[in-house]
Amino acid sequence: MTGRRREWPRVGELVIATVHRITDYGAYVLLDEYGGKEGLLHISEISSSWVRNIRDWVREGQKVVLKVIRVNPRRGHIDLSLRRVSDFEKKRKFLEWKRKRRARSILATAANRLNVRAGEVIEAVWDRLEGEFGEVLAGLEAVAEEGPGLLLELGVPEPIAKAVAEVARERMRKKEVKLAGVLTLSSLAPDGVNRIRKALLEAEEACPEGARTSIYIIGAPRYRVEITAGDYKLAERALRTVVERALEVIRELGGEGSFEREKK
Repeated sequence: MTGRRREWPRVGELVIATVHRITDYGAYVLLDEYGGKEGLLHISEISSSWVRNIRDWVREGQKVVLKVIRVNPRRGHIDLSLRRVSDFEKKRKFLEWKRKRRARSILATAANRLNVRAGEVIEAVWDRLEGEFGEVLAGLEAVAEEGPGLLLELGVPEPIAKAVAEVARERMRKKEVKLAGVLTLSSLAPDGVNRIRKALLEAEEACPEGARTSIYIIGAPRYRVEITAGDYKLAERALRTVVERALEVIRELGGEGSFEREKK
């Protein structure tokens, strides 16, 4: 398999579908992963409870996760169920679908840069990454970090490996979170400047691993504190740790301090 779908879905398979047309007896849907093949979601398969109005459950244009219950390729019939799909299955399937779409988009962009068919790049990359990482996007995330060498080791031709790595790096770069605020520190001691400097240095040293802090003077006694981290949770923890340490040290040294968070 090379990232291409079978022509027909299998019984029991979860599929992504777009509601196309609603009738009195059910809804006709188009299967997104199977070239827009049409399937029927009968009213009896919408919910375990009584369905008075189908549009209370589905509407035209809506994306839904359905389970395949019957397939007849000769007649071109596909029967589907909504009531047999659990909330967990729905969330998992949508996530899987979105990640596959993102992976295909990255490979298609690489193909465009190489001026070749998207299928050529997908065929060269898809199965190799899926076999190595269990999922193509997970593999592309690794490629974004490690570079084209990873793909070359898996037997991907060099031009394709370089193009895919370049696009993956551009599209999957982690966005950093930045938080900031103003720290006010004061000391009336003769060596007050040194005491404030000590508080600021210890605050910088307290910054947790994985985050970065910058502290610079706005105009005594005000100092701007900036925190940069890979995610919001770490940035929040780092800001709290840095500020608390600065205030703790300045108070231990007989000074005073306060902090005001910057509002976005």
